[in-house]
Amino acid sequence: MAVRSTRFHHDFQGIREYHPASSFANNRGSLSAGPGSDLCMRVLRKVCLLAIAFACSIPHPVFGKQSAAPATQPAVEAKFDGPAELPRVYVKSALSDTPAPGSVHLIKNDGNLQAALDGAACGDVIKLEAGAIFAGQFRLPRKPCDDAHWIVIRTSASDDSLPPEGTRLTPCYAGVASLPGRPDFHCAFTKNAMAKIVFVGRGGSGPLLFADGANHYRFIGIEVTRESPGARVTALAGPQGSVAANHIIFDRVWMHGTPQDETTRGLYFGGTTYMAVVDSFFSDFHCVAKGSCTDAQAVSGGAEDLPMGPYKIVNNFLEASGENILFGGSEATATPADIEIRRNYLSKPLIWMSGQPGFLGGASGRPFVVKNHFELKNAQRVLFEGNVLENSWGGFSQTGFSILLTPKNQNNGNGHDNLCPLCRVTDVTIRYCKIAHVGSGFQIANVPAVGGAVATAGERYSIHDIVIDDIDGKKYGGFGAFMVLVSNAPTLKDVKMEHITAVSSRIFLNMGIKEKIRNFTFTNNLIGANEKQLTSTGGGAADCVFQPDRRSPADILKECADSITFTNNAIINGFGAWPPGNFFPKDEEAVGFAKGNSGFDEFRLCRAKDSGCRRPSKYAAAGTDQKDIGADIDLLNAATKGVI
Repeated sequence: MAVRSTRFHHDFQGIREYHPASSFANNRGSLSAGPGSDLCMRVLRKVCLLAIAFACSIPHPVFGKQSAAPATQPAVEAKFDGPAELPRVYVKSALSDTPAPGSVHLIKNDGNLQAALDGAACGDVIKLEAGAIFAGQFRLPRKPCDDAHWIVIRTSASDDSLPPEGTRLTPCYAGVASLPGRPDFHCAFTKNAMAKIVFVGRGGSGPLLFADGANHYRFIGIEVTRESPGARVTALAGPQGSVAANHIIFDRVWMHGTPQDETTRGLYFGGTTYMAVVDSFFSDFHCVAKGSCTDAQAVSGGAEDLPMGPYKIVNNFLEASGENILFGGSEATATPADIEIRRNYLSKPLIWMSGQPGFLGGASGRPFVVKNHFELKNAQRVLFEGNVLENSWGGFSQTGFSILLTPKNQNNGNGHDNLCPLCRVTDVTIRYCKIAHVGSGFQIANVPAVGGAVATAGERYSIHDIVIDDIDGKKYGGFGAFMVLVSNAPTLKDVKMEHITAVSSRIFLNMGIKEKIRNFTFTNNLIGANEKQLTSTGGGAADCVFQPDRRSPADILKECADSITFTNNAIINGFGAWPPGNFFPKDEEAVGFAKGNSGFDEFRLCRAKDSGCRRPSKYAAAGTDQKDIGADIDLLNAATKGVI
C-alpha cells in the first residue's frame, strides 16, 4: 500500500500541554536561630552548592557541529525561551549511538535489496555497492531491534569517501559537480561514492516505504530518487499508509526529484516517532501550476492519527517549491511535538521564477507553485534555530512570505471541514536566523478554515535575533510587509518578538484583529516602514485597524491588544503618535550601520568612531536589556556559521 497521494491523512491523540507548577515559587521557608541552627546552615550550604553545580551543568545552546548523542535524550538546556516551552526530548543521531555490531552484507548491482532487508538481523550492516542502482519499491520491515542493535543501510564506499559525520553531503559525492541555479558545491572532487535507490513507478510513493512497526534503521551515503518522466510521485520516503514507524535516521543522503517532473515530497514523517534527517541534501521537489499537485515539500509531517515526534532536522540543504518544511495541512487528531530544526539552508532557486534568466519550470513550460519556506499548521514545542532562508515569491495562492505560524482546522476543499479540531501551533521558538529575498517576512495568523472550523490554539511564540534582508513586494510578488498579524479564532496569545532587524520592508505591520491579542511583546526591534506604518487586512469598522491612516499607531495598538509591551523599537520612517519609548530614524543612513561590511554584517550598528563609522549609532546599547536595538549580529553569525 503506497502513501496516500490524494491527501496526507494524519491524526494523533491530543498531547497534553505542560505547565510547570508555580507553587514552589511561593513556598518559602525560614531557618530560625536556635540549637539546631548550625546544622541547618550546614545543610543549607550543601543544598546551595548542589544547586549551583546543577545550574552550571546545564549547557547553553552550542552553535556549530553536532556532538555525539544517543537516539533520544531529555532536553537539558533551558526549558523555556520567553513564553515558549522548548522541546522536552531531542533525537540523538550520532553514529556512536546507533550501533550495528552484527554481520556485514555486501549487495552488488544485481543483488536483491528487498531480500537483504527482509533477511537482515538487528545489528546488521547492509552495504550497497557504490555506483550501483537499485530500482523498485523497497519496504523496511518490522523487526525486534533496539537502541543497541540498529540496521544500517549504507554505501560500500569507505568512510573517508564521504564527508565526515556532522558535515553536510552534497551531490559532489554522487559525481555531480553542480546543479543549475544552485549555490556552488565547492567540490574537492566529483566521484560517485554513493549507491542509488530509485523509484520507477508511474505514481504513488517510493522507493522507500516504512512498514507498520519498522524501527531502528539508518541510511548513510545513499542517493534516493525517482525516474518515470511525466509521472507524479507523492513521496520518496515515508510510511506505507497510516502506520507507525520509529527510530529511522537519514544521514548524509541526497534525496531528490527530477528537474521538471512533479515530486510532491522528499521525506514524509506521517505517524512516526524518533525520526531524524541530518547532514543531507534535498532538491527538486515541486508541483507545476495547473498540474496534478499544488503543494510540494522537502520534509513534511503533522497529519496523522498516531503519535508523532520527536523529530530532528539538522544541517541539511532543503529545497522545495511549496514549503521547504511543513507540519500540518490535512486531517489529524493529534499534534507532533518536540521538533528540532537547526542549521538548515532553506532555498528556492531563482531559475524557478518566471522571467528570470535560465527559467526552468515543468515540461509544460508553466512555473512551479511557490509558497513559503517554513509553515506550521499543527505542531508544538518547536525549536527553529540557526537556519538560513532565501528566495520566496508570490504569484500563486500565497505572496512570498518566509515563515508562517497558522494553526488550521483543515477543510479539504470538497465541502468537508472540521478535519483537525485538535490542531494547534504552540510553544514555537524562532531564533538566530537569516532571511533574504522575500515578498514579505512573517505571517502569524489565527483564522478559521474556509468552512468556519476553528483550531485549538495558536499561542506562546518567542521570536528573536532575526535579520530579514531584501523584503521587496514588487520584485518578489508580495506585500512587502515585515509582518501580517491576524487574531480571529482562536485568540492569538503570548507572542514575544524582540531584537529583529528588517529595514527594507515597505509596510511595517499589516493587521486583522477581531479578537484582541493577549500578551503581545514587541521590543528592541529595528523595522522599516518605508511607505506604510500600520495597514488593515480588511474587515470594516468591526476591525480595530479600521481606517489606520486616520488614527494614531498608539491608539490602534492599544485597541488591538489586551495587554501590550511596545517599546525601545526603532521604526524607520515612523511618524505620528506611537507608544512612548520608541525611536524614529528617518532612513537607513540615520540608523548608523557600520559601512564597508558585507552580507548580514551590513546590519551591525556602529559602536564607536572607527573604520566605517563616523560616530556611534544612537541605537547601540539602547535596548531594554542594554543590548543593541535589532538582532545580535555576533550571535546570529555564530549560529549560522557554515550553514551556507
